[in-house]
Amino acid sequence: MAGGESGKVDKESPGARRGWRGLPRNVWILGLTSFFTDVSSEMLINLLPLFLANVLGAGTAVIGLIEGLAESVASLLKVVSGWLSDRLGRRKWLTVVGYGLSTLVKPILYLAASWSSVLSVRLADRVGKGIRTAPRDALIADSIDESQRGLSFGLHRAMDTAGAFVGLLIAAGVIWAMQASGGILERSTFQTVVLVSIAPAVLGVLILAFGVREVPRRGAASEAPSLTLKGLDTRFRGFLLILIIFTLGNSSDAFLILRAQDRGLSVLGVMGALLSLNLVYTLVSGPAGALSDRIGRRRVIVGGWLLYGVVYLGFALAQAGWQVWILYALYGVYYGVTEGAARALVADIVGPTQRGTAYGLFNAVVGVTALPASLIAGLLWHGLGRWRGFGASAPFLFGAALALLAAALMAGWLPRLGEAPADA
Repeated sequence: MAGGESGKVDKESPGARRGWRGLPRNVWILGLTSFFTDVSSEMLINLLPLFLANVLGAGTAVIGLIEGLAESVASLLKVVSGWLSDRLGRRKWLTVVGYGLSTLVKPILYLAASWSSVLSVRLADRVGKGIRTAPRDALIADSIDESQRGLSFGLHRAMDTAGAFVGLLIAAGVIWAMQASGGILERSTFQTVVLVSIAPAVLGVLILAFGVREVPRRGAASEAPSLTLKGLDTRFRGFLLILIIFTLGNSSDAFLILRAQDRGLSVLGVMGALLSLNLVYTLVSGPAGALSDRIGRRRVIVGGWLLYGVVYLGFALAQAGWQVWILYALYGVYYGVTEGAARALVADIVGPTQRGTAYGLFNAVVGVTALPASLIAGLLWHGLGRWRGFGASAPFLFGAALALLAAALMAGWLPRLGEAPADA
């Protein structure tokens, strides 16, 4: 068994029972929390690039800076929060605090009048995400039997993305009602979306606080690792290295939104493309997670990264809005295939007393690398100062190349990684 002893499952876990009905309470409650949180968040996050560009006049380099800094701040906290949950042997209330903080700061966007004020809110929101993400993922892993990890994380991603779909649908309805032409986003429309987003965010925090049950573990304080990679499985370290390579080409999805508008889609058209992404993501996540339980995580992840490369190549070459719409749907397949499998893979190769730290490092690698990735994308697109960049296709060609490299490394360098649950 790699990475430590098998984690104890809470008393309501189904053990050997399989299927959706056998999943424990915590998986469903955390899924509902993510559902309502994403109903709120996705109303705002996907409109922010348009708000910054259309209303505040920010350029792509500034948008890349905002997204990169926000994710990097969150990432540093994910490591600390995950490690702390290992030390304490408790994960629930760190998760509640993280969701609660993000809920408190989102309404401030109603007053945002400059890109710097948007940056401040995004940083505070991502602090909340940084506090909650690693303990939440570790709590899911602690709550479930190892034979259903892929299914559990796939279900969580499906519910999370279903919330994103509903949030986008509500935002699209507000846009249609307030500016039927759906052309350039207006400030009053964005402010209305901010107000509508408050209720589901609050509901998500309440469901989490009163619904989730802690999964206590013995010896957590004495067995928890330090805030380094020391003591973690070497395969986990290799996976993180490959993930860095992939993520350097995986810039903020804000650039996909700007690309969609650049190819002729109106604000409502962009929202429709995002809806198709999230619908496909929701439908694919659960089955893809279950598939990774059967054929191994590595195969599923490699397939997803190859698809990502093809999709980004498509974004580079797209000439019309309808092509972008199709690419968004395929992008949803990539998300659905990889997100749950990657999180399940971490639990496969890292023991239960180190999972909070491992999930913190996993998420930190993605988030910290998002800063240079987004900055590179912005510079490749428009440049900065005397540097003019290479045009709108350049960041997508760069992303496609790194995705193919990462897939090749995952397939060839770590051939035994994720072929089956390590502690099954």
